[in-house]
Amino acid sequence: MSEETKSQQKKNDEIDLLDLFRRMGTSISKGMRIGMNLLGRATLISIIFLLKRWIWLALSIIIGTGISWMVPRLTGKIYSSELTLRSNAVPNSDMITYINRLHYFCIENDSMSLAAALSLPMEKVRLIKDIQAFWAIDMLNDGIPDNVDYKNNFYSNDTTNKRMEDRFVVRGRLAVSKEFPLLSERILEYTRQNPLFQLKNQVRLAQNDEIRVRLVYDIDQLDSLQKVKYFEETRRRIPASGGQMIFLQEQQQNTQLIYDNIYTLYSRKQAIDADMEIYKDVITLLNDFTQPARSINGTLYFGKTIIPAFFTICLLLLILIDNRKKLQEIFRKY
Repeated sequence: MSEETKSQQKKNDEIDLLDLFRRMGTSISKGMRIGMNLLGRATLISIIFLLKRWIWLALSIIIGTGISWMVPRLTGKIYSSELTLRSNAVPNSDMITYINRLHYFCIENDSMSLAAALSLPMEKVRLIKDIQAFWAIDMLNDGIPDNVDYKNNFYSNDTTNKRMEDRFVVRGRLAVSKEFPLLSERILEYTRQNPLFQLKNQVRLAQNDEIRVRLVYDIDQLDSLQKVKYFEETRRRIPASGGQMIFLQEQQQNTQLIYDNIYTLYSRKQAIDADMEIYKDVITLLNDFTQPARSINGTLYFGKTIIPAFFTICLLLLILIDNRKKLQEIFRKY
């Protein structure tokens, strides 16, 4: 085959490829135009359909709003608040499990058990809707609570988030918001009445007291030793013959080491003193319930579900009524 024939064949192939791309572009452009036209037509038909029947749609929104307003007044308002606790005697897992017994009493409507656990009369227990404990989550590993594990879906192998061991959260839900101070008091008393928790707390305080006594003894011993070293170094610094002072570097280092040890023991003693004074009980209240200004099941709470549901049902009924003849024909045909 000559060079001229090969060149002509190459040009023909290039022309065919360009023509293929041109046809593809034309088909895509045509398809997009058809799609845009269909979409625009469907949008226009939908708008006209909604405008013609706006009275019925508006009526569905009004009915949904009215029902959303009535439901919380018929079922009763619920107020929610949270307190933060620190477990001193047992791990958080044990304390959360123990408090969540109250949650199961609420779920099962076991008012008798709930009243016995919280030492409350029945008229007060009937105001309690729920009590549940949750883990506090530290998301930045900075010791500050960033979230609460309300769904109990925390994974232990999560390296970015971790459960906080020095606090947890208790959520209370009541029918009357002014009863939260009483609920806080009864929850604290409920945890303190556990005999096992009391025994573990007594053992913890006794062990801390033993350590504290030993630390005081060691501090006194080191303090006496430091004084002896001081007098020895002072005596050795007396000028020798010829008026020369003698300094022993090694003895100075030993004296500094004793001082550092005393400082370390003092720090440990202060930490134990603070722990025995601030966290001497089975449990410590870090943040109490706040007084909620609004209920969690108000008109907006139900309206977010009821109004869209009524609107959707009304819209479907209008579409069915508008196309009832076509639907009848389809039913007759099949």
